[in-house]
This record gives sequence, C-alpha cells and structure tokens, in this order.
Amino acid sequence: MSTSQNKIPLFSRDEYDDWKIRMQAHLAAMDDEMWNVITDRPLKIMKPNLAFSVSNGEAQFLQKARHEYTNDDKKKANLDNVARDILYKTLDKDKNIQQNQDLCHGKRNPGKTGPDM
Repeated sequence: MSTSQNKIPLFSRDEYDDWKIRMQAHLAAMDDEMWNVITDRPLKIMKPNLAFSVSNGEAQFLQKARHEYTNDDKKKANLDNVARDILYKTLDKDKNIQQNQDLCHGKRNPGKTGPDM
C-alpha cells in the first residue's frame, strides 16, 4: 500500500480551466467538503439549540464554541487552512519570490497589475 499522495497540479494561467478541474478533483479526493470551503466559506460547526422549542418541526442550531469541538469538528473547522495551504503550493515559487522582492525594493511598474508586474 502506497502512502504517497497524488502530486498537486501546479497553477498555469494559460491552462486555468484544466488546472481548476484537476484541483477540484485533488481537493475532493482529500475531503468532500474541501472545494465548498474554498468557493463558499469555512464551515461553521453547529449544534442543536436545546433551549428553543421546535414548533414547526425544524430544529434550530447554534454555532459551537471551540472548546466544544470534537476531533472530527476540529478537522472540519481546519479544512479552509488545509485548502489554502494546498492552493499556495500550486504557485510557482521562483516567480512569486522574485515579485515579492521587487515589490519590497520598489521595482514594481505602477502601470501594470497582476502577477506579471
């Protein structure tokens, strides 16, 4: 049994549509909720509101406090951090490092925006 994970698809602006599909599949293979965390927002861990009487048959929920989290809750609450980490790893390190150095040294061309500054 292999313990290695699939290689993370590197971002390519020219092949964005293909990258997005591969990235969705990669993240979904790790956890079904991972892509939803990216496109919607981080998950809110909820619990039933026991103080509220159910009159119309629908349960009412409250967000759990962090000290109430189970181990599974903690994993779900951390999905946005995991997804963000994976997305950052898809970026070209050398290109991003050079851009950051240029910005810090005032070499940015004010007429240009985006990754090709």
